[in-house]
Amino acid sequence: MSDGPGGLTHLLEADSEKLRELLEKLSVADLAGGWYELDDQQALKLFLALEQHTRGELIAELSNAEQKSLVAALSFQATRDLLEVMDPDDLVDLIQQVSPEIRSEVIGQLSEEVRKEAEFLLRFDDDDAAGLMTTRYAAIRADITANQALVFLRRAPEELETIYYVYVVDGLQRLIGVVSLRQILMTADEVRIVDVMERSIVSVREDTDQEETARVLENHDLIALPVVDRWNRLLGIVTFDDMIDVIREEQSEDIYRMGAIGGDAEAYLESSVARLIWRRLPWLVLLLLAGTITTNVLAGYRDLIARFAFLALFIPVITQTGGNSGTQSSTLIIRGLATGHLHFRLIGRALSKELATGVVIGLATGGIIFLRSFFLPPGLEGMEALAIGISLASVVFFATLMGCLMPFIISRFNGDPATAAGPLMTTLIDIAGLTVYFEVAKLLLT
Repeated sequence: MSDGPGGLTHLLEADSEKLRELLEKLSVADLAGGWYELDDQQALKLFLALEQHTRGELIAELSNAEQKSLVAALSFQATRDLLEVMDPDDLVDLIQQVSPEIRSEVIGQLSEEVRKEAEFLLRFDDDDAAGLMTTRYAAIRADITANQALVFLRRAPEELETIYYVYVVDGLQRLIGVVSLRQILMTADEVRIVDVMERSIVSVREDTDQEETARVLENHDLIALPVVDRWNRLLGIVTFDDMIDVIREEQSEDIYRMGAIGGDAEAYLESSVARLIWRRLPWLVLLLLAGTITTNVLAGYRDLIARFAFLALFIPVITQTGGNSGTQSSTLIIRGLATGHLHFRLIGRALSKELATGVVIGLATGGIIFLRSFFLPPGLEGMEALAIGISLASVVFFATLMGCLMPFIISRFNGDPATAAGPLMTTLIDIAGLTVYFEVAKLLLT
């Protein structure tokens, strides 16, 4: 509905009672999708017309800038009421967006249960598994029966994130098993949970990086993942919907790095001009300085270029094709490293594949440029066209190997392999590729 004529703004024409009726027909996704249309005053009016629980769900879906704007406009009591109805993990994310003064004041006014949840989660780093978890999960003891477990689950609070997985803990809150709701329903009433629970549990430590946490959740096809401390005590669970946001954020950061843009992932419209300049200019200056090395390479072969002027005509073709082939190779390796399908110990297998691929692609592109330069303008002599073809084949082969090895090497030293793609990779291949080009040409022509 938010995509219709006027979007959300047309709702503001209705009176208060009609506005509430119209808003009840919209999903949280509809509201979040059209929220960008509203100015601060319009956004506040619509937000205050929503039911309290819908406010909590909606604000968790908005951008950081939109969250800050709303919280700043709300009264102290409205802010307190909002925080009371939010899920613990979303609550902590929002609290971290407000100013320290408002944060401490609001936390002090929360109910004891909500305050304890928030203070507990605020202890953990945002980028770790514990910083993403919720403490609202279902946990039972191993010695109760299936019937007792069902009675407990029927009385469980509605705020539980999920009851599809029920975790089994001992007296010290240590995780010892997990049982699905389906298994409990299919088990005879008198059978104890210890006899049907799964003892082999997939879990992550509290300090596990969010990207690794997302990978574990995805690899095991889970909708929730328990988070434990070093004593295996259950701290909370990370759910699949939260991991979708993490995956999107990590992919955005990788794309930024591949485009030589620094900083964390954030919405474009939330970035100021100064922020955009700071994120882009340092990389551009670095690439500019690195790119000037190519002038040194050209200066080193000025005599060769003066003698065989046609070599200068093919410099753009050499650098472009070499850069493209290197970027293709690095992109495939980076993706494999990101998904966990490749590791440093598999570098030999990957290298052998790229060796074979580089040879075939090099021969194909070299053959094409040989025919192109021989039969079409500038119509080179046979040996000259052959020199260009062999040179290009050599550059493509070298760039393919370079594109394969660099992500592995960077990953080995705990760097982000995504930096091995895009402008950085192209600049390095330009430098190395021109050297290979002129050396091969010199060998064949002199």
